[in-house]
Amino acid sequence: MTKDIIARAGEQVPRYTSYPTAPHFHAGIDASTAAEWIRTLPAAEPVSLYVHIPYCDRLCWFCACNTKQTLRYGPVQTYLRALHQEIATVANLLQPDVSVKALHFGGGSPTMLRPDDLVALAERLRAAFCLKPDAEISVEIDPNDMDDARFEALAAIGMSRASIGVQDFDPRVQKAINREQSFALTSAVVDKARQHGARSVNLDLLYGLPHQTLESLTETIGQALSLGPDRVALFGYAHVPWFKKHQTMIDEAALPDGAGRLAQFQKARALIEAAGYQAIGFDHFALPGDPLAVAAREGRLHRNFQGYTEDDCATLIGLGPSSISRLPQGYLQNTPATAQYERLVAGGKLATCRGIAFSQDDRARSWVIERLMCDFGFSPRRAEELFGAQGREIVVEAGQIAGEGADAMLERRDGDFVVPPEARPLVRTLAARFDRYLDVGAKRHSAAI
Repeated sequence: MTKDIIARAGEQVPRYTSYPTAPHFHAGIDASTAAEWIRTLPAAEPVSLYVHIPYCDRLCWFCACNTKQTLRYGPVQTYLRALHQEIATVANLLQPDVSVKALHFGGGSPTMLRPDDLVALAERLRAAFCLKPDAEISVEIDPNDMDDARFEALAAIGMSRASIGVQDFDPRVQKAINREQSFALTSAVVDKARQHGARSVNLDLLYGLPHQTLESLTETIGQALSLGPDRVALFGYAHVPWFKKHQTMIDEAALPDGAGRLAQFQKARALIEAAGYQAIGFDHFALPGDPLAVAAREGRLHRNFQGYTEDDCATLIGLGPSSISRLPQGYLQNTPATAQYERLVAGGKLATCRGIAFSQDDRARSWVIERLMCDFGFSPRRAEELFGAQGREIVVEAGQIAGEGADAMLERRDGDFVVPPEARPLVRTLAARFDRYLDVGAKRHSAAI
């Protein structure tokens, strides 16, 4: 690892779960635009759905998601009524034959919903949308929420994939991030998720947390892998207190620096790969037979707001406050304010407050960035075939980056552009070199590693 690459570990760059990234959405894309775009979705192409639950019964200090803590269930019930209305409004805009290939419940904490409410929500979605018989149904699970009734509800809605938050098992780290969760509890939840229909289990782990050490992280990785997850997501903690005020509860002096984060990442990656997992992009891992690993080997890997995915739908419809939809025409985002969202949808309106329409340059750069993030390289010939003049322009830019010498993050090999292995942990920094919007305005992002 060169000193230049180590120095770049602390650079602040987007995560590139979309391009253009969300800070560059604007209010010129509104509810009327959203309605027009949704109406014109072709019936022949399946879509994916994301359902956002913006509540938790506790607030983890590391979290950067759009959520709020509530100790009362009344606000959740009010929100669910609004969500049911939004589902009806969106479904009425779609052509009747549009089918749903994948459904993801995220948050917040979807599992804080009462079992009957979770089942009713799934039934509402099935009544409004045409779910394929083999549709993937994934649910984000907070182990602290779970009881027998909730597991039975997950089975009733047809859950096929469970994503379970772990973060770290070290008690000192857990206390520092307000996320106390025992290994025994997590192990029991993994077992019960499988017993109740989950064919695939993903564990979310974090590095770069306060008081984390290489030794404690090694212990956490060992414990997590002992549960036999099908997939592991290894995220770098995003310390963004200017964006999420509750992160000010975390002692910045206890956080590792860029070199420390990089060392943690390298250690964790080595341990996971040594256990037989295939690296997927820069922060996911999967058993070789998992559909995600197969998609990666076959060049069919994609990246969206849930991270790396084998979901190849061109359209992702987001439901709930702050949720983002990706349509062939561009991105749409709902208002993040729950109260405003409820007022809008109660009147039969869409809750879209901003977005961005794709230019041909956006499409070309989005493709290049996604291929870099997924495949660590791209074909210049393919870029030009797909995007013409815009593709050729980006190929020229890539050639300039590849010519930057020994510390170049991109190389030319056999006619293709390739990210060398030592630079792959910093692929987000490379992707930022192709981001035409990044210098527009004073935007702050998370560390590259």
